[in-house]
Amino acid sequence: MSQNNPVYPVIWHNNSVSLIDQTRLPLEYSYVEIHRSEDMAQAIKTMIVRGAPAIGIAAAYGMYLGAREIETCNRDEFIQHLERVAQMLRETRPTAVNLFWAISRMLKATYETIGTVEEIRRTLLETAQAINNEDLQTCHQIGDRGLLALPETPEKLTILTHCNAGALATAGYGTALGVVRSAWREGRLARLFADETRPRLQGAKLTTWECVQEGIPVTLITDSMAAHCMKQNLIHAVVVGADRIAANGDAANKIGTYSLAIIAKAHNVPFFVAAPLSTVDFSIADGSEIPIEERNSAEIYQLGETILTPSGVDYYNPAFDVTPAELITAIMTEEGVFAPGDLKKYQNKHMV
Repeated sequence: MSQNNPVYPVIWHNNSVSLIDQTRLPLEYSYVEIHRSEDMAQAIKTMIVRGAPAIGIAAAYGMYLGAREIETCNRDEFIQHLERVAQMLRETRPTAVNLFWAISRMLKATYETIGTVEEIRRTLLETAQAINNEDLQTCHQIGDRGLLALPETPEKLTILTHCNAGALATAGYGTALGVVRSAWREGRLARLFADETRPRLQGAKLTTWECVQEGIPVTLITDSMAAHCMKQNLIHAVVVGADRIAANGDAANKIGTYSLAIIAKAHNVPFFVAAPLSTVDFSIADGSEIPIEERNSAEIYQLGETILTPSGVDYYNPAFDVTPAELITAIMTEEGVFAPGDLKKYQNKHMV
């Protein structure tokens, strides 16, 4: 991947959706063609497509695919069927608010379109494409605005990130990695440190892959090495993404982010969250209301075909944790960088 050959994880092409199969990276770079809404739901659930903004884009196209499958010209019947498609897609990943935001926007477009069912279908495709294009622009804005908030010294920074909040998790360019890309472009980045991000290893498999494609210097560490690296003064800032942000600024992100924020606070390292404003869920007051997805325990006890643990062990596998607002230095968005407590001023502007 480079500026001349960027990676886009969700593409509308030849009347279907092409998804980069992220379960096969980094060893195989391949696409999955999605023609049906049920297949899109399965792709989201199995993490063929992942990352909050990318999930939202995929769900938007999933809504259009579902609309295309409905065999009726009656508007009321059509909308009833489309609501069922929406519910199927909502049930795939409960934590990522972009999923619900995109589905709500697609339903809003449906109800506001006056005309035939075919006209509604056209509107839905146009809306899904708009969501896709807007997110790509948003990521570039997050990257450039976030860059301005990074520490002024040293001139070349070492940044630590967790999970993958890059091109693969968005329409392209990325949120947290968008900030990294902008820093690299402007000569402000010395090196990216990437947490491996247990248990699915998105940092090891995806973040490092993106950096290698683009020539960005990257060092992989295990999640448990972050404190040691900060004590050795190897990290100047932490930049992570988010799957849902509460109105008070509490932020849910991949499991392990909360402990990373605590470590950063202990070592006086600034901790930034980079996310589009569509990730903010103004309907919930704080992070205690964010639903936390629990995934298959096999992600913990199995690597490939190898079983890592003895029989008789119990497992707990939450996919996300919530970082309290007081541990977040600032939130980087497409409209600027501000303290978590200042989010509410954007509430009316970004409610669907």
